[in-house]
Amino acid sequence: MHLYTVSEKLEQLRQQLKNQKIDAFIAMSADPHLSEYLPDYWKIREWLTGFTGSVGTIVVTQNFAGLWVDGRYWVQAEQQLAETGFILQKLTQDESSTHLAWLAQHLPSGANIAVNGQTISVQQFQALNNIAQKYNFRLDTHHDLITTIWTNRPALPQRPVSLMTEGLNAFSYKEKIDLIRQHLNKKSVAAHFISAVDDIAWILNSRGSDVEYNPIFLAHLYINTTRVVLFIDSAKINDVVRAQFHVDGIEIFPYEASIDFLNQMTDQSILIDPAKVTILHEYSLRKEIKITHDINPSTLLKSCKQSSEIAHIRHAMLKDGVALCHFFHWLDTALSQNTPISELSIDEKISAFRAQQPGFIGLSFSTIAGFNANGALPHYRATPEQYSMIQGDGLLLIDSGGQYVDGTTDITRVVPIGTPTDMQKRDYSLVLKCHIALAQTKYPEGLAAPLLDAICRNHLWQYGLDYRHGTGHGVGYALNVHEGPQVLSYYAPISPYSKLREGMITSNEPGLYHEGQYGIRIENLVVNQLVQSNNNNYGDFLEFETLTLCPIQLNCIVKELFTATEIDWLNTYHQTVREKLAPQLTGEVLTWLIDNTQAI
Repeated sequence: MHLYTVSEKLEQLRQQLKNQKIDAFIAMSADPHLSEYLPDYWKIREWLTGFTGSVGTIVVTQNFAGLWVDGRYWVQAEQQLAETGFILQKLTQDESSTHLAWLAQHLPSGANIAVNGQTISVQQFQALNNIAQKYNFRLDTHHDLITTIWTNRPALPQRPVSLMTEGLNAFSYKEKIDLIRQHLNKKSVAAHFISAVDDIAWILNSRGSDVEYNPIFLAHLYINTTRVVLFIDSAKINDVVRAQFHVDGIEIFPYEASIDFLNQMTDQSILIDPAKVTILHEYSLRKEIKITHDINPSTLLKSCKQSSEIAHIRHAMLKDGVALCHFFHWLDTALSQNTPISELSIDEKISAFRAQQPGFIGLSFSTIAGFNANGALPHYRATPEQYSMIQGDGLLLIDSGGQYVDGTTDITRVVPIGTPTDMQKRDYSLVLKCHIALAQTKYPEGLAAPLLDAICRNHLWQYGLDYRHGTGHGVGYALNVHEGPQVLSYYAPISPYSKLREGMITSNEPGLYHEGQYGIRIENLVVNQLVQSNNNNYGDFLEFETLTLCPIQLNCIVKELFTATEIDWLNTYHQTVREKLAPQLTGEVLTWLIDNTQAI
């Protein structure tokens, strides 16, 4: 079978545009569930452009092909798009840098724009439609131009769904459905339609493996006062799960039946999340139905982990910490013996040590092991075709995570290789100071998460330095490693749903990247806990409890840059790591832990 180049695919797409009388084609990085991570069937942007980052928007006309990505991916996209016919479009906070602004500036009045209605959210479509009305563009949401030219397109996955072990969840799925119904009642809404796959997995206390690294399954869910309907490929439901769902009144409909079901529903009102439901699903509703646009109630509910669930997550962190101690001991030993090590072997070894832990399911994302210049790419991934050996002097950035039955982990550490430069030591110290600043912060409950970002970045800002990604993202409970609604980033808009609440788990991951030289990121996961206080005059306050258990490399810091309070935090953290992990380790690995958690 002939494997088409990106340029050949682009030529075929343009022929389709010509045949269908379409002036511009838009492709979002999305599927019918508006997921961040996609099944192979929906990796249209990656298949068409060759760009392997997790996000990006494509616009193609007869004389232009552009890919819009944010600052995390500029270097990677420029490399991967070289000589493909696609041009990197640098997306920033400036609205003039968006693909919508490009359409407004370059397309003639009356232009016909095609976008697959299965892969664009109601919210995104509203923004596109505003531009279309202003500039007299016509929008076509029904053409799937890619299927015609993607002749060897992968099939949709059909992997089995399983129920989580009894006792892992604080609430049964019947209790969660009742909580959602209570929310609908308060909103005076009769029904709710959900496409977000992590929300559906959370509601039903079920897990799957339809998407790499994410324990989810492709499905839609409908809830009203009397019915719960799951739209899913029936081949994924075994007899045990089917029987349990039947007992609890959960109906199973074909996956592709959701559009017709909504078109024929008898409820007079429905709640949908405009950021998590496609325009095709909303358009299927009859015009007389009242639509309430609001965040999925389940998104807010699942973001606040219960105390019993946090206890399970701490256990997952303990197992992950044990695996990481074995890995870093192996790494130090291999380096001291001049054993050849590559970025690929880093990935293999860290995955193998995690796999030895009980309850390990798989990785929570593809391991990032970047040495020197590769570490300056925030979402770098080594491949057999392109990787670096770990040799000479420099910094090795390792960002990795695991999925366990009782929790999801995400951690980044930087290891100095050979002799780091004074500048590398200073930069490492500044990033660590940023990390500690956020870890020590106390703040009012309900504070908008983006507001905390400045506290973290301040130590870099004092040196005229910064980084182009958020400081923290929400993390799921044995679910997706990226989860909303909270996000620690001054780039993010402040909304009623960005408030920090007790039980939320978030990453603390400041970084610094010098293109072509090296990258630094230090990441732990933290959970919002109530501050114990008798002073209620100003309401409740929260603080971060650090969950991740793994030493932070000490031989790359400039101690003089740290205050006594910062050193105390670091020593206390390492004492905690040592006390919790030491009983799980023996021999040389235990010695390694003790050596790497000494007070400074």
